[in-house]
Amino acid sequence: MVVVTVRGMSLSISLITIDTADPQKLADFWTKALGTEVAHDWGEYLVLAPTSEGGPQLGLQRVPDPTPGKNRVHFDTHVADRVAEVARLVGLGATEVAEHTVPGLTWTVLADPEGNQFCVGQLG
Repeated sequence: MVVVTVRGMSLSISLITIDTADPQKLADFWTKALGTEVAHDWGEYLVLAPTSEGGPQLGLQRVPDPTPGKNRVHFDTHVADRVAEVARLVGLGATEVAEHTVPGLTWTVLADPEGNQFCVGQLG
């Protein structure tokens, strides 16, 4: 979790939101991908339960038009077996976009079924 302290105040990330044409349909992918469930469904806005104690929640909000190009905000995940996890996510409907390696870290950029990009990384 990222915590930024400003003048004695604590600011933390509690929700990461993805714009989507169909929040309920995209929730089907993300609940399976993250192993979580829908915590709140208000039709136009949907929130998934956090995947860890104190971790941020994932929000899905209906928008009339998709964002053109690469999404400006994305999230990174880390796993012990990146290759297996990428295969699992592709099986759920994700698309592999790219793979990158720097000393000590390899990550795969994926896109969910609506094209929102996210990364799956592995240390080592």
